[in-house]
Amino acid sequence: MSAQLQEQIHITDVAPRDGLQNQAIHLATADKLRLIELLVDAGVASIEAASFVSPKAVPQMADAAELLPQVQSRFPALRTSVLVPNLKGLERAHAAGAREIAVVLSASETMNRKNINMGLDQACEVSEQTLAAARALGLRTRAYVAVAFDCPFEGATPLDAVLRLAARMHAAAADEIVIADTIGSAAPGQVKQRLGALRGVVPVERLAVHFHDTRGMGVANAWAALEAGVRRFDASVGGIGGCPFAPGAAGNVATEDLVLMAELSGFATGISLPGLVAAVDFAQDRLQRPLGGRAITWLRRPRS
Repeated sequence: MSAQLQEQIHITDVAPRDGLQNQAIHLATADKLRLIELLVDAGVASIEAASFVSPKAVPQMADAAELLPQVQSRFPALRTSVLVPNLKGLERAHAAGAREIAVVLSASETMNRKNINMGLDQACEVSEQTLAAARALGLRTRAYVAVAFDCPFEGATPLDAVLRLAARMHAAAADEIVIADTIGSAAPGQVKQRLGALRGVVPVERLAVHFHDTRGMGVANAWAALEAGVRRFDASVGGIGGCPFAPGAAGNVATEDLVLMAELSGFATGISLPGLVAAVDFAQDRLQRPLGGRAITWLRRPRS
């Protein structure tokens, strides 16, 4: 087996934030903490735990300031990130003890207005200001470029727009630039082509990808990203997800599907598939609906 096929890939499970923010049932803080505990037990080393957004806009995240200190106290080795929309959100996150924050910048005018009530130019400036302030506080940073393939309101997203925004977030010293297929419309060929172009403006080791599985191509898109040299991925255990501001966005690519694909292809993840199934089962019980990626039936099969 070649050295390349033994490479480590890095997965951030976003179920506690991106997954839960769009669910009809609002989980109690204790249940969120238990879900995170199950993910940690499975070997997940990086989790997006919450977002410090307006509780009126996203009531499922109203307990972020209560949850984050408990997560970081119980799991000090866990890389824990939180989403912040602006400087006010950063202030709240910092007061709660955040060590890593993420900003979200959409690659279309309309999506920014729907998501954060700002135009594209203002959203860029606010993201840059927030990243600078977070860096001054000594925090690690991520910057999402959302709707990087298609916007639910404006259609196909021009590649030039994605390149320009990724370059600006890199210039703003974001530690990681996350290219997000927010509505799950991408296909593998597009992924490989866009990431190839993005490698010209952002070092590949700083690129990450965030896929949804709306059209059933989430894992195929992840493989295309691997072929393009990307080694950092977002995923959501059980495929929990969707975006409250993006009509038609289905769940995120399931962590268990991504781990299965990576492990069977020779990559190391450090994550236990049975452990992920335990987390899926817990979330399914609490959210009261069937969960699990495309491989969940096979993963739950009786073992001799």
